[in-house]
Amino acid sequence: MLPCKRPAVFLIWAVLLTSLTACANSPVAKNLEESLAADPKLQSNPVVFGESQSNQPQAQQNESTVQLPPDFPKDIPLYSNAKLQEVTPASGGSENRVSTRWLSSDPSNFIASFYSSQFQTNNWQILQQPTDDAGGAFEARRNDLLLKVSIQPKSVTNATPNQPQTATELLIEYVPNSTATAQSTSTTNPNETTNAVPQPGDSQFIGPVPPANLAAQPPSTANNQATPTPTAESQEFNDLNKAPQEWRQHIQDLAALGVLSIEPEATKSNSTTTTNQFEPGKIVTHREYARWLIAANNAMYASNPAKQIRLASETTQPVFSDVSAKDPDFPAIQGLAEAGLIPSPLSGDSTVVLFRPDAPLTREQLLLWKLPLDTRQALPSANLDAVKQTWGFQDAARIDPKALRAVLADYQNGEQSNIRRMFGYTTLFQPKKPVTRAEAATALSYFGSQGEGVSATEALKLKRSSNNS
Repeated sequence: MLPCKRPAVFLIWAVLLTSLTACANSPVAKNLEESLAADPKLQSNPVVFGESQSNQPQAQQNESTVQLPPDFPKDIPLYSNAKLQEVTPASGGSENRVSTRWLSSDPSNFIASFYSSQFQTNNWQILQQPTDDAGGAFEARRNDLLLKVSIQPKSVTNATPNQPQTATELLIEYVPNSTATAQSTSTTNPNETTNAVPQPGDSQFIGPVPPANLAAQPPSTANNQATPTPTAESQEFNDLNKAPQEWRQHIQDLAALGVLSIEPEATKSNSTTTTNQFEPGKIVTHREYARWLIAANNAMYASNPAKQIRLASETTQPVFSDVSAKDPDFPAIQGLAEAGLIPSPLSGDSTVVLFRPDAPLTREQLLLWKLPLDTRQALPSANLDAVKQTWGFQDAARIDPKALRAVLADYQNGEQSNIRRMFGYTTLFQPKKPVTRAEAATALSYFGSQGEGVSATEALKLKRSSNNS
């Protein structure tokens, strides 16, 4: 059967060839010829089978031709997911500063946390650090090397389909060792030992300088197992009439216990007049509340060492990069962190590297720090629905998830809950609202749950009876 079909096949091919020959100059033939012609680009760019052509230009584009200087100090920590963009050599001026610019797709707070941890663990002396998570600059010193790391979020205008819409620019500037040594010897004592944290009196120190009457007290309190800081002497305030009537007795009792120590903001010459003013309507700071929280707890349980909070020693490695061991409130702040009562890297919150001692204390922070001392046990599991059903707060959704457990645990304290004693009946918690000194004192006037706790009034009676005996 097959030999019979061959003449038919030959006949078909003959007809096709005749048609093409006859229409050689037609537009159809031209288009057919061009479509079957070889790609002229292959002559200059031959294809090598087995290699990906689409990845080659991208790989070449991602490779950086910028190189670090050969003498780039190995001590300087480099963020792994950052690409070097530019190097500006030293100009030879007075500073002789070398500058390197980097770009990363990671958020700025991740990078800031990385550098804060690196500086702290590798014994850098932090001279300056960012004031918020949006960006800022670190200035640090180690031996004779001066370093500045600036972190700045950037928006990507022409992002590719797989590229993030935001980026972070890093500017790492350093003064070569020889120049830094010359600068250091002219401003510091050659016999001075470099510490991991800035020291008061150092020309590079940035931060609050402790008053003369408080600076010498942390070492003595650190040697005592549980002594309120900075003093347990009774205090008298002459402006308590500015506080609401229902809070005045609480403040007076705590003052008589020596709990509400006020760090003078003026000079030593007029500090006497400052300490007589409690200023009940003033916003309380993180450092003040930390100091009062330990002092109040230890005063309430003066006869029960097992419930007291130990103050940290000056020799302890600071857990927060913005609270040095020379800070007058370091023993209290570090003590709270080591007891696990405030969020810190010690409690598993690796991103909480700053304490922000002079920042206002919020309502949710007050509860988060105090409730573990009320319940003396792990806080209960909580979610948004549970808080809404118990307290009925209209703004419950604004409460930080970490603080939800403390808010729910406070509800279980009944009439002795901190929220009820501070704010009375309310359907708005306003978790981000700053706390006043009077409100903080009211919260600290009682520790424990309903029916099982101790008040400042009871502790004061016990103290007076002990002194009389």
